[in-house]
Amino acid sequence: PDLSLLIPSCRAKDIKTKLGTLLQKPDSAIDFIIPYPEKPEKLTKAQKPSPEEALQWRDSLEKLLQNPYGLASFHSFLSSELSEENAEFWVACEDYKKTKSPMKMAEKVKKIYEEFIQTEAPKEVNIDHFTKAVTMENLVEPSPNSFDMAQKRIFALMEKDSLPRFVRSEFYQELIK
Repeated sequence: PDLSLLIPSCRAKDIKTKLGTLLQKPDSAIDFIIPYPEKPEKLTKAQKPSPEEALQWRDSLEKLLQNPYGLASFHSFLSSELSEENAEFWVACEDYKKTKSPMKMAEKVKKIYEEFIQTEAPKEVNIDHFTKAVTMENLVEPSPNSFDMAQKRIFALMEKDSLPRFVRSEFYQELIK
């Protein structure tokens, strides 16, 4: 059925894509809950930050994303806004940069491209045409820096757009009490 008739908004395509993804892979949420599968113990040790630590996140998206609890909180917030693909892309790029094996690198390039970069990707991130073109060129010969430009654009977008909304959110306000 054509959901765009039922959902009169410009986000109908996004909603349709997300629904399709959920129907195909009911366990896809777990992929993000454990962003670094080779070190699952890291996430279980993610402790609630002190109010002082959480306060630092207002001015530093980098500190927020580097804190496992902060990242999980931010991801939950973005999910509530249907824009979690930005954080997921950032995490995928960070994981990709740590990849040493050329074979694994090629696998991850393909996965990241298909999931976040290609037109109509299930979690397509919002990057301009120039950034997309440069990224596609970089993927011809994958290197640890292949996604740098796109990752920087998405980071800037989250910093400018999502972080201020997160800081105003009820969940964040609870953390700093």
